[in-house]
Parts: sequence; structure tokens; C-alpha cells
Amino acid sequence: MIRERMARAAARVKRNADEIALMAVSKTHSADAIREAYEAGQRLFGENRVQEFAEKFAELSASSPTMASAKVCNVFDIDDADFHLIGHLQSNKAAKAAEIFNAVDSVDSLKLAERLNAAAEATGKTLRVLIEMNVGGEEAKAGIEWDSPELDAILLAAPRLRNLEIRGLMTVPPFTEEAEGARIHFRALRDLRDQIGARKLPGVGMDELSMGMSHDFEVAIEEGSTCVRVGTAIFGAKEYR
Repeated sequence: MIRERMARAAARVKRNADEIALMAVSKTHSADAIREAYEAGQRLFGENRVQEFAEKFAELSASSPTMASAKVCNVFDIDDADFHLIGHLQSNKAAKAAEIFNAVDSVDSLKLAERLNAAAEATGKTLRVLIEMNVGGEEAKAGIEWDSPELDAILLAAPRLRNLEIRGLMTVPPFTEEAEGARIHFRALRDLRDQIGARKLPGVGMDELSMGMSHDFEVAIEEGSTCVRVGTAIFGAKEYR
């Protein structure tokens, strides 16, 4: 049902829905819920907290089969799933994040980028990252504000962050009752992405634009989102231990 809504939103602005990724946000939900979504064909998942996912990662890894037939019959295979950290990451947890996640979509400082780069190098992997922008200037939210020098600091440091692959931008806009209220923020982020892309900075890719959640993902798609992060509309209400 979510994919059908995505397709209709893409059609309204003459976009190809196949070029827009659906991330199932499994934060607060169990490993069993992840397995169920996987069996339904979902492969891309978003998590908010390192420690919470570390527990699920261990459980999922223990039950993940090693035979190649797993992909054929949709039995959960952790190597076939793509897990992204989308919540705020403290730099002292960068090593664990680099170990268990395939990507970090919430980089908001040069210090964090440097920690992640070192951790990725130590584990022998290249970590995909997005830069998180605080488009509404909200004090309680993570992300880089429009006038902060941190954005340029990360972008200009990209050539030496050899184990990070900067792919684009992410945001969580201010909440509005009507989805339409987020449009101005989505459009502003798209414009920023285009401006950065036009600079053709070495080591910086700007193909990805992660924006839009359960209540506003259709507006985000209309404004250029390449990945929508949907939790409640897929898994239902949050589960808390």
C-alpha cells in the first residue's frame, strides 16, 4: 500500500517510482518484525539507536542462515539486508556504529565524520554516509543548521575521509499537522543539494536526498526525495520495552 502511494506521488511530478527507495524504520520494533518485513520483500531498514540495534543485530545474526538458498526462499539473511543509522550518533559510539551498520545517514559534524572514518578503516570497510541538516533551526533536533560552518568543513574534508562515501543529505523537518507544511523545507533541502552538487567537490556525491516520513512522504517525493523513511505506516505504533 505504501509503495502504491509512492508510485502515485512520483507520477504526479513525472518521476520514476523505481528510483525512490523505501526505508522501513524499525526502531523500537523487534527483530521478529524485521524478519517479517524481510519475508515480505523489504531489504532497507532504518534504526535510531546504536545499542538498541546492537541487540537486534546479534539476534538476527545468530538466526541468519549461511546457505545461498536463503535469498531464494526469503529466509532472513542479514548479509542481504541494508541497515542504516538514522538517529543522532554520539562520536564515542562511532566504532560500534561502523561495525554493525551499512550506512550512517545522520552525520552532523566533522568530528563525527572523522571518528566514523577511523572506525570504518579499522574494520576494513567503506561506510556510506549522508549529512543531516536541521532545516527548521530547532534547538532540540540534531543536524547542521543553515549558517553553520560544519557543512563546509565536512565537504572540504571529504578527500581525506577515504573510508566514508558521502552520498547526499538527510533531514527531519519541523512537524506540522498538515503534510503540506513540510514542503518548503523539503524544497530548501533539494536546492541546497543541487548547490553543493554544482560545486563538484572531490569525494562528495549528492545523488541522495533522504526526506519524508509516514505523514509527509508523498510531499517529499514531489520535492525530489530519493529515500522515504516510513515506520508507523508499516510497523504500526512504536513498541517500548
